[in-house]
Amino acid sequence: MPPLPPQRSLKDRLRQVVLFELGGLLLITPPFSWFSGVPATDSAGLLAVLALMAAVWNGAYNTGFDWVEGRLTGRAADRRGWRLRLAHAAGFEGGLLVLTLPVVVLWTGLGWWEALVADAGIAVAYTVYAYVFNLLYDRAFPIAADAAPPAAGGG
Repeated sequence: MPPLPPQRSLKDRLRQVVLFELGGLLLITPPFSWFSGVPATDSAGLLAVLALMAAVWNGAYNTGFDWVEGRLTGRAADRRGWRLRLAHAAGFEGGLLVLTLPVVVLWTGLGWWEALVADAGIAVAYTVYAYVFNLLYDRAFPIAADAAPPAAGGG
């Protein structure tokens, strides 16, 4: 098994999560409100709750994915190829969909099918956004070559 490559620091990971979620709220709220018929203020509230859920999922998922990828390939996350980036983004959004669907149903009053379509629309939009955001983030904030790998058993 190759050694674990350098990983993002907690400060860097927190910056990544905050920038991702703020950008997502600004970009996704207007079209969600328009397509779902949910008033803009309710849409913004719902998407803020979903963003909080996503922020927690984002940190956990990205850290876990980076750790597994690093263990299997010896490559740092900012060196990920496009196919793995697509799998990464789709896996993130698929997991988030499972977590958020009940919230969408309860918040909007939509039936399960309608909520699934609305939540899937959010997931598709965020999948495209996640791919582009993470590519740009990795270019803007590369992992320092001299960053130490996490301690054994750490994350």
